[in-house]
Amino acid sequence: MQFDHTHDRSSTYAFKWEKYKGTDILPMWVADTEFRCAEPIIESLHARVEHGLLGYTLPAQYTPANLAVASWLGRRYGWQIDPQWLVWTPGVVPAFNVACKAYCRKGDKVIVQSPNYPPLLAAPALNGLHRLMVDTLCIDDRWTLDFEQLERHASDPDCKLMILCNPMNPVGSVLRQQELDRIADICVRHNVLLCSDEIHCDLILDDKLQHLPAGAHSALAERSVTLMAASKTFNIAGLGASFAIIPDQDMRKRFTSAAAGIVPWVNVLGLVATEAAFTQCDDWYESQLVYLRDNRDYLVQQINSIDGLSTLSPEATFLLWVDGSALQTENVQSWFESKGVGPSPGADFGARQFARINFGCPKSMLEQAVQLLQAK
Repeated sequence: MQFDHTHDRSSTYAFKWEKYKGTDILPMWVADTEFRCAEPIIESLHARVEHGLLGYTLPAQYTPANLAVASWLGRRYGWQIDPQWLVWTPGVVPAFNVACKAYCRKGDKVIVQSPNYPPLLAAPALNGLHRLMVDTLCIDDRWTLDFEQLERHASDPDCKLMILCNPMNPVGSVLRQQELDRIADICVRHNVLLCSDEIHCDLILDDKLQHLPAGAHSALAERSVTLMAASKTFNIAGLGASFAIIPDQDMRKRFTSAAAGIVPWVNVLGLVATEAAFTQCDDWYESQLVYLRDNRDYLVQQINSIDGLSTLSPEATFLLWVDGSALQTENVQSWFESKGVGPSPGADFGARQFARINFGCPKSMLEQAVQLLQAK
């Protein structure tokens, strides 16, 4: 019932809702959900604010949050980490930009898959680097990387870094062991470091699949940066808290040096919320996964019944990658908006004929969106 409840966000200046403010367009774009945070998170934040002192808190010294992350990774993925491997950042976007600064020099090349999260696509150029694109291919009704293209790009002596997105945003695929093995083999042979954005890793909707952290792979442990957060899973993105897991001391030092003086500390409320999410919210988390699976199945079925639209069922995330190439329109985004639904534009991800729909919302909101899309 908690996920069925519709919350009025009109007075909160939420980024998601401000975009279409004053219109009849239903916002289903940016990747935050319409779900109220789990009560232990809210109670923990209340308690910290009630204390009344909100001065400097160094994340490395906030032991409960560091231990909570280590415990979560051990329980969920069997990955035993040393809390000293953690470097806290106010989001994965600054983190993968820091990785570009830390491990590359001006003019170097960085591998990025496409389609992809827009800030990730933009990161190489923002740091004076050249972007090498690896296509995402549909094979046997599943999206995966073009590994032959990846091999060619990695063999370029100017290529120093690959930024991976796993689970993949926007297509929703979860890398299998053989795929991660292949990435590891390519990176090792060509001396390419890996920065793996795994912010959606806790949102695996296919219960037969298991997320495989890049840093837990034996061949990648000493040459990788793994980026995670509680933000997408527990709807606390506005608190600006994420973490990089960097087992290798030299890589960790280069990362922190590149961030110094530019990237601020994670704020104390973000630390408190992350701690609570990873230690007190398992029931809420499991219930959300059940709800999202039902939403996904409903939306996939409905989208595939609409003339001109098609989609594959995502294995993870609360995001649906919709192919509108059969609509016979030059602007798929405008078509959706003309129907009263506001997805993320596929063009922003590098695929103009697609759109990304956020189904992390009450079922009633999905039903409203489907009705709008089906209307003549």
